[in-house]
Parts: sequence; structure tokens; C-alpha cells
Amino acid sequence: MNIFGVGLPEVTVILILALLIFGPKKLPELGKQLGKTLKSLKKASNEFQNEIDQVMKEEEERSPKSIESNQINKISQEKLDSENRNLSKNEKSNS
Repeated sequence: MNIFGVGLPEVTVILILALLIFGPKKLPELGKQLGKTLKSLKKASNEFQNEIDQVMKEEEERSPKSIESNQINKISQEKLDSENRNLSKNEKSNS
């Protein structure tokens, strides 16, 4: 048993100390509260992970389109540059 890097002997010592400090009447209540806290932390963690996954998925869906769009714009710009160079050469040769 290894919980958060704490082995069985350490857990036993922690439980004995908790029993001595809080007493047998208060210990079940503290355990219940700890369980609720861990459950709410797990829920918040799962919601956060789902939100990150959703954003990543949306970004992946958008990303190929923008890459394709950038490539098309680059090709169009190269064609315009080439045409402008050809026009400049033609004007110089006509002058």
C-alpha cells in the first residue's frame, strides 16, 4: 500500500496519532469530512481536465484550417510577387 508516497507503517503511525489527538468519538467525523473534501477535489480536478481537453480539441479542429489558409495565402502572395516582378521587368524593358 503506497498512498502519496506514504507506506503502511507511516499510515499506521498517522492513524494512531490522530486517534490520540482527536479521540475515538471525533475520528469518524473527521474521516467523513476528509472523504468529502477529497471527493470535491477530485470532482474539481476532473472538471478542470475536461475543460482543458475541450479547449485542446477545439484548437485541433481549428488548427488544420488555419494552416491550410496560411499556405493558400502564402502561395497567393508568391504569385502576386512573381507577377509584380514580371511587370517590373516588362516595364523596364519597354522603357
